[in-house]
Amino acid sequence: MTTQAADSSHNASAHGPVAPGEIAIGVIIGRLSEFFDFFVFGIASALVFPRVFFPFADAQTATMYAFAIFSLAFVARPFGSLLFRVVHKRYGRGTKLTVALFMLGTATAGIAFLPGYDKIGMSAVLALALLRVAQGLGLAGSWDGLPSLLALNAPPDRRGWYAMIPQLGAPLGFLLAAALFAYLTLSLSEADFLSWAWRYPFYVAFAINVVALFARLRLVETPEFAQLLKSRELVPSPLGELVRTQGRNILLGAFAPLGSFALFHLVTVFPLCWALLFTQDSVSEYLLVQVCGAVLGTLTMLTSGVVADRIGRRATLAIGAGLIAVFSLAGMLPMFLHGSKIGAYLFIVFGFALLGFTHAQASGAINSSFASRYRYSGAVLTSDFAWLLGAAFAPLVALSIAAHVGVGYVGLYLLSGAVGTLGALLLSRNLEPRDD
Repeated sequence: MTTQAADSSHNASAHGPVAPGEIAIGVIIGRLSEFFDFFVFGIASALVFPRVFFPFADAQTATMYAFAIFSLAFVARPFGSLLFRVVHKRYGRGTKLTVALFMLGTATAGIAFLPGYDKIGMSAVLALALLRVAQGLGLAGSWDGLPSLLALNAPPDRRGWYAMIPQLGAPLGFLLAAALFAYLTLSLSEADFLSWAWRYPFYVAFAINVVALFARLRLVETPEFAQLLKSRELVPSPLGELVRTQGRNILLGAFAPLGSFALFHLVTVFPLCWALLFTQDSVSEYLLVQVCGAVLGTLTMLTSGVVADRIGRRATLAIGAGLIAVFSLAGMLPMFLHGSKIGAYLFIVFGFALLGFTHAQASGAINSSFASRYRYSGAVLTSDFAWLLGAAFAPLVALSIAAHVGVGYVGLYLLSGAVGTLGALLLSRNLEPRDD
């Protein structure tokens, strides 16, 4: 036995088999860091960027500019996935993850130090856009296969539960981001917040990314993990073959979570810009209500994992999409139509509850649509296109509808997402877990 092989054998015996619980911890840490970073930018797009980077435009137009830049990360993600396929194949999974998270963290830190429009003019806007694109590229490259591996190694009767675990990063990440912004807006004057304090969440996001990097590398670089990924064929598959043989799965998988992805930004980012532009209400209060909503969303997400194990993932997704459709008409129109603050708060709370239940199984639908040979790359591309279709332009579209038609009619946009999910579920027959 060679020295290298002996060392690997020794490390394997020292570490022991990779258990689903250990994978789950790595998944939650990774997703929480990504979503915290994601929501820090989203909240800043509503509260900060319109006034710091677009002071030359009226408030509504400036917010639309900020939301356009917000969407750039989602546009960049498919390109990032292609770029980091090359890095993965040439240098390995650990190197890919390190480069991607370094890019993501550097872009986030860059935003924290970026001068505003009053200092460097349009160069600030261009730099913000470039850093946002870098965030999208880095986020795409941070895919490590852990969610797919977690679902595949879960007990057969608990796969709905284990498919839910990666999604916990969304409400937990938003909870931390919203709570931090709420604290800053409540503790400081508006001038101080817009002058320097808004940068602090980006510093925190960078620090969390560093911690997440080491936590994930500690697992990804173990011989057991590498062997487990290899045995499950969770490695990049040939792109041409993937598109040719799995194109239908990619397309249907991108539409399957459309309802929950559309709701995603309608309860997180959009209410903040609505409060600023169309009401005299306190944005800090909205943030605190959203924190409560995120707690409720976490609980309904856990509930979804239990329900999916009892009735099936496909049925759970269908129920969630149906509830979103009802909520979009019976909920959003009456709650928002007359500009009621209580109605808006109810929309946020109930919306988070629905988001938790429906979003919990979104990654399960994506990951389980493919045979093992295509699962890794198929899940990446499907996720990229799902976020692009369902979430990238949601704040921009919602604000346009609210400004030109009426805020209550944003529900029709949400309804279209629910219809897309139901249509994809109707056409697809392979969203249940697969073992091949």
